[in-house]
Amino acid sequence: MEISAINQQVQQESIFLQDLKREISKVIVGQEALLEKMLVALLADGHVLIEGVPGLAKTLAVKTLAQAIHGNFNRIQFTPDLLPADITGTLIFSPKEGSFFPKRGPVFANFVLADEINRSPAKVQSALLEAMQERQVTIGDQTYPLPAPFMVLATQNPVEQEGTYPLPEAQVDRFMLKVLVSYPTKEEEKQILERMSSHQKIEINTNVTPEMILKARGVVDHIYVDEKIKNYIVNLVFATREPKQFGLEKLASFIAYGASPRATIFLTQAAKAYAFLNGRGYVTPEDIKAIGLDVLRHRVLLSYEAEAENISSDQIVKQIFDAVDVP
Repeated sequence: MEISAINQQVQQESIFLQDLKREISKVIVGQEALLEKMLVALLADGHVLIEGVPGLAKTLAVKTLAQAIHGNFNRIQFTPDLLPADITGTLIFSPKEGSFFPKRGPVFANFVLADEINRSPAKVQSALLEAMQERQVTIGDQTYPLPAPFMVLATQNPVEQEGTYPLPEAQVDRFMLKVLVSYPTKEEEKQILERMSSHQKIEINTNVTPEMILKARGVVDHIYVDEKIKNYIVNLVFATREPKQFGLEKLASFIAYGASPRATIFLTQAAKAYAFLNGRGYVTPEDIKAIGLDVLRHRVLLSYEAEAENISSDQIVKQIFDAVDVP
């Protein structure tokens, strides 16, 4: 397909996103970056890890997105005593029938909010792995497909807080994006006060359906990625593994492990979705830069030396973006 034809198709198919953003912003004040990244992950068929202190409307943002798309929404509150079966479901014995039947867990929904995912031990967090990767769940000896679209949005409080468990690397790598949520500005805080201090329910009216999201994903798949852009993506990911090759000798001692090939795939898919969000049928280096930090920040594992010097993965990723040549 010609780029001009893709461009035209993207412009037609992405109109509904303006309606979606407008309706969500009736409820959510500020947090444009969080909303944008959630839409990118939704269009790219990925999952999002949202980190921020309590009270920043992380849960409300996810719930509002699900409501606006008319998708099924389930919230799982992660606690230290949660069991894997509480998420995926289990087999229940029926004395009347004399046999077991499956009881599906809350993971069977279009949008699953894993609230405070780092409040549960790794065994429970890992119950989501099969669902996130294969879009299916095994209960007993039967495998059940999950509804489409299926998206996990996990919130976590910063790890320094009491009673939290760090997420296993394999789990973290399944999240396409890790978004950091910060405090609102003074003006936004006043708007929040005016909008949320009464108990009046804010109505959301959209015509967006899960089917429209699936159709948009088909268009996102066809968005053009130039050879130079592909090389740029590969160079960025390689710079996290071999920083010396890119003149970043200092960083070598700060990185324990670089990003996996999943980062290359996710960075490409997320950049395509970001281009779609901006009504374009091709990916530019600006798209990669806009989404790159959220794709890479949780995939660069720091060494003890970096932690001792208080160097964050965000700082490392930003240095990599500065060092790698832009096409």
